[in-house]
Order: sequence, then C-alpha cells, then structure tokens
Amino acid sequence: MTRSRLTPEREAELYEAVLDLLREVGYDALTMDAVAGRTRSSKATLYRQWRSKPELVAKALRHSKPVHVGDIDTGTLRGDFHAMLARTDDCRMEKDSALMRGLAQAVHANPDLHEALRELLIEPEITGLDVLLRRAVDRGEIRADNPALGYVPHMFLGAVVARQLIEDRAPDRAFLIDYLDAVVFPALGA
Repeated sequence: MTRSRLTPEREAELYEAVLDLLREVGYDALTMDAVAGRTRSSKATLYRQWRSKPELVAKALRHSKPVHVGDIDTGTLRGDFHAMLARTDDCRMEKDSALMRGLAQAVHANPDLHEALRELLIEPEITGLDVLLRRAVDRGEIRADNPALGYVPHMFLGAVVARQLIEDRAPDRAFLIDYLDAVVFPALGA
C-alpha cells in the first residue's frame, strides 16, 4: 500500500477528523463512511492508505501523541519524566484520557483494535520507557535488578485510569508529577 498520495497536512487533517469522531460517537459507531464524509474523501482513498478501521484509529492516536518517549534524554531519570510531562498540557491530557477510556471499552469487543493499539501505540511507548529506564540503570540511578522496572508502564497507566475512577478528575501534570515523586521514583529507588 502506498501512502505517498497524501501530504503530511492532509494526513494530519484525516487523523484529527478520526479523533473528533471517536470523541463524538465512540469507536463502535465510527465508520469509514463517516470519516470519508467528514474529510471530503472517498472510502477507497481511506482503505488505500489504511487497511482497516482499527489501523486508522491506532495511527491517528499515535500521530496525535506529542511525546515520543525514547527521544527524551535530559541526563537524569527525573528530568526525563518531567520533560515527558512538559510536552503536553492539561487540556490535551483530559481529552486523551477520555478518548482512551472509551477505547478501553471497545478493545474488549474488538480484537483487531486491541492488536492495532498494542502494535502501533502501546509497544512503541513501552519501548521508549525501556530506553529511558535502561539509560537510568546505565547511569547508576536505578539498580538493574529492581523488580519495579517491569511495572513502570503499569504504574503510569494506573495513575491515568485510577484518578478518574477514584476522584472523578482527569489526570493533569501536577497530579502526575506528584505521582512520580510519591510512587514511581521511590519504587525504582531513584
């Protein structure tokens, strides 16, 4: 499949339309017809660029992600995590967490969506976190045998999900910085 027909600007426009539709109608009601109508494109064009709705959704989410974790290197683990949080804002976090809550429901009924999200969104993020953590181990900030290393993605996801469930508030930078200082860094011995 060739993707060369779309300019980066057009691709970004299509991705934004997908995310808007997801927020408006949810994953199950989102259709390629609706995306085509919203973006004044043909369904054939969409299927030429993306094999399926799950792939389109996962790539739209990946495109909208302002932080590529593996690219951050401030020289300290604390600095890296703070830089990661500084690259987004509270409004975006609130919108993204609402989107992810809706997708969490859809994942249970759509194995293709689950696979696309794991491949295109989750695994690259886990790989990026692993790079940050490996650097921290190499610098001597964390012991290589620390059992918490394997749970850092779980801790982050837990913070994002639990805040809404427990406090009925979206996660924001201040909360996540406090969470890092109170939970993640102590668990890592950093």
